[in-house]
Amino acid sequence: MNTEDEAARVDPGTDHKPGEATGKRHQRDARLIVLMRGLRSFSYGLIAVLLSVALSQAGFSPAEIGLLITVSLIGDFVGTYLIALVADRWGRRRTLSILALLMAATGLIFGLVNLYAILLAAAFFGTLGTSASETAPFLPIEQAMLPQTCAPRQRTALFAHYNLVATFAGALGALAAGLPDLLTHVAIPSATGIRLCFGIYALAALIVAMFASRLSVVVEAPQRAIVQKETMWQHVLPQLGQQRRRVFLLSGLFSIDALSGGLVVQSLFVLFFHLRFGVPLSLLAVLFFAANLFSALSFLAAAPLARRIGLLNTMVFTHLPSNLLLALVALMPTFPLAATLLLLRQMLSQMDVPTRQAYTMALVAPEARTATASVTSLARSGGSAISPVVSGLLLQGPGLALGLPLMLAGAIKIGYDLSLWAIFRHVPVEDTQEASIDPTAHMDASSKKKGNA
Repeated sequence: MNTEDEAARVDPGTDHKPGEATGKRHQRDARLIVLMRGLRSFSYGLIAVLLSVALSQAGFSPAEIGLLITVSLIGDFVGTYLIALVADRWGRRRTLSILALLMAATGLIFGLVNLYAILLAAAFFGTLGTSASETAPFLPIEQAMLPQTCAPRQRTALFAHYNLVATFAGALGALAAGLPDLLTHVAIPSATGIRLCFGIYALAALIVAMFASRLSVVVEAPQRAIVQKETMWQHVLPQLGQQRRRVFLLSGLFSIDALSGGLVVQSLFVLFFHLRFGVPLSLLAVLFFAANLFSALSFLAAAPLARRIGLLNTMVFTHLPSNLLLALVALMPTFPLAATLLLLRQMLSQMDVPTRQAYTMALVAPEARTATASVTSLARSGGSAISPVVSGLLLQGPGLALGLPLMLAGAIKIGYDLSLWAIFRHVPVEDTQEASIDPTAHMDASSKKKGNA
């Protein structure tokens, strides 16, 4: 057996020192994972701006749009739960490919069908981009994969890069949502342009499926994590290891944050500007391109700031002012003022994302990462599932009442930040402690024997 085959068979959860071939494979896998996230985020950014305006033009009410988004998020919740149980057994690469094919089918259905019942079914069983920030079941698998492609000291920076690319791609997708309006200038109907955008969404998903199949075996779950379940509860509950209590506590807080975030998912934020100020789709595309671009740039500061003040401090102290700005957007009397505060908010609002992901992965052992990422994603999906329909109902109100979802979201998020700080500020999870779970820190026993020989 050659060296590359031996490297491919190494258990990614064991403490092996990678050779040159394995190191290159890790880098290639990391690039593919980041690229897959970027393609999906471009698609989500595109549909997040397009969806609510397209459905509104098709005659659906804000309440119906909110219900559809809620059904989509409930589907994400169910999918994430299943991922927590079976992804490591089915194979992470295979599961990603299946999810990508479902995403492609969703795009095709929304592009070709206008029956509300069918759209509800597609939203539940498929993957619908309602926000440039992803909530679909892809995330827990990729968050479990990424730490296996780098040393712990690089983990926060890699997560920051992962989210930077995703948010920048989401910004480009938001800008592309102006395509239907542009095509009307060359005598192409807006409805045709909307179908084209959903076609782009489906095509990107198919490319993601292809890339998932090209990942190497080193991103699969550690063999010691794939054990025969012995009890009924182990068949239906994700295995979280010794940090179960802290993971559940953290997940509860994340669900509160997601509950408030569901009030202002990007599709509904777009609808707020469209209804409150009468902003056309082309201008909304530019606004949310800028908003997502500012979010992307904020990721550049996340890793160095976390190294300076710590993961938890970065999560909390960048999130608090962004949530205050979110509430203030609702009170602005004109579109330019509201847009300005939105952009200021986006400069801070996403800096907690890579630090939150790195913090969560640092809490648990490698074999519990898929389950942990799934449980925290499950909590976020569940928390955000109900609130869009509430937001849709509130967006049917007059004048300033349209801003109630934004003010509620800001207030709840501030409560989340303060609670997270109060509960976890004494938990000893720091970047310097992550060396204890560095999969590349030590040579395996067989390598030591060879060295001694």
